[in-house]
Amino acid sequence: MLTLTRTLWYLKELGIRPRKTLGQNFLIDPNIVQKSLIMAELRPQDVVVEVGSGLGTLTQELLAKVAEVYAVECDGRLCDHLQKTLEKEWGSRFHLLHEDAVKFPIAQKPPCEEYKIVANLPYAISTPWMDAVLSQEILPSRIVVLLQRETTERFFAKVGTKSMGPIAIFLQSAYDLEEMHPVSRKCFFPEPAVDSVLLSMSRKEAPIFFLKEKKSMIRRLFTERRKQMKHLALKYLPPSIANAWLSFLCSHDSSDKIRSEEVPMELWQYFMADDPRL
Repeated sequence: MLTLTRTLWYLKELGIRPRKTLGQNFLIDPNIVQKSLIMAELRPQDVVVEVGSGLGTLTQELLAKVAEVYAVECDGRLCDHLQKTLEKEWGSRFHLLHEDAVKFPIAQKPPCEEYKIVANLPYAISTPWMDAVLSQEILPSRIVVLLQRETTERFFAKVGTKSMGPIAIFLQSAYDLEEMHPVSRKCFFPEPAVDSVLLSMSRKEAPIFFLKEKKSMIRRLFTERRKQMKHLALKYLPPSIANAWLSFLCSHDSSDKIRSEEVPMELWQYFMADDPRL
């Protein structure tokens, strides 16, 4: 497992300087790696997707515990390193994709099989990547990710708070939050400017999905947070949908004067979801 000393040695040998634009903060605390594995509840038959494999700190531990790992890494320098080390050691159990994780959120894993996600996410892509995962035909049964604390607050924001937004609606409609573990910025090299959270979530028995068109509508309704829903709906939604949405709110003990972050979660789910199962 890579410590700070070993990480610095590898980076020097490979001639790699961490790129801030790629969100490259390498995990150097073995305890956090082990905590990730425990929270993922891994089994020998599991298939795991990892995002941003870096030097392979977490990847190596995953491969020792599960059947297959599908990894996506956007830095070609690190892909070369992973191919020369992990592919050589683990063969066909390790599948590496040199690509953008937002475009390939589950690393070209075959779509028909169950899987889990365990990852130390580059913070800059956290929200678009999560949105892309939630658009998959089969959702992962469990997601364990290292995130910036602020992102975690947005992912599991409560109705009525300033952090409440579209991604919270999409994510909380499909997943239950199980555990949050604080992670100090000192657990990374280079040290980021923020503290992090190790987050574990499990897929609901009946996850609720939102189609691309409905997601777009919800995002538009959050563009002017100070405005009341009546103004937003008539401005951003097709007239027939706007009128139906406002009538729906009023008939469910709500009001057309409500603001977006105040709308109860179940109303978003029932009216806007592709397959509401309430």
